[in-house]
Amino acid sequence: MIKKIVLLFILTFCGVLFIPQLFTPSSSVVTVFRLTEDPIVIVRGVQGSALTVDISFGDQEVDKLLDQLTPTPPLLFVDMDWVTRFPLLVEKIKERSFPVALLGAEGTLYEQDPEFIIQQVKAFEEVFDTKPLWFRTVDEQFPQLLLQQLRTLEINALGSTIHWKGGNLPVKKEGEIISVPHHRKERINLHDLERLSSNRTFQSVEDLLFQPHIKTKKAPK
Repeated sequence: MIKKIVLLFILTFCGVLFIPQLFTPSSSVVTVFRLTEDPIVIVRGVQGSALTVDISFGDQEVDKLLDQLTPTPPLLFVDMDWVTRFPLLVEKIKERSFPVALLGAEGTLYEQDPEFIIQQVKAFEEVFDTKPLWFRTVDEQFPQLLLQQLRTLEINALGSTIHWKGGNLPVKKEGEIISVPHHRKERINLHDLERLSSNRTFQSVEDLLFQPHIKTKKAPK
């Protein structure tokens, strides 16, 4: 009888200790979003390198690009008009579990139309079944109104430390967030991207930022 009571006590203790963890979300959304108390643009971490790719144009080149982006998939910022035009590539991105974020338009457009960001986030959710954790304007300009809206939506504004279009490899900076473009008038050469990938060991944006301090910049007033 005593053994049964002791065993029951042990099982109850283990249940109290471990069962709540089973129902705790494994997502890092809350942790990442609370990195800053104020609505600020994150542009750098503390150590390592993270790669992000802005996509608003192309199909065949993007298809080749996706095949080249290994072994650590970069964070893909996708334009919603592009997403609508190329659903098969979007399915490939989802099947291969690429981390995806929302690429917006020029920053000034969000001052002119405050509803624009809400429409884009809704469109993103309809395609990817989740709200974007990260957002970036195509010109990396973040008006204060936009930052306040992102704060309300619990979406992080992510800029970059280096915007690289090819050519000479950028000097390494600890905690760097590198963005490379793939737009109609500005896009990275696949060979250059391969050189960059060979020059660095990339990690996810989340791993880059899970440190007590991060670099930020204030939005223009």
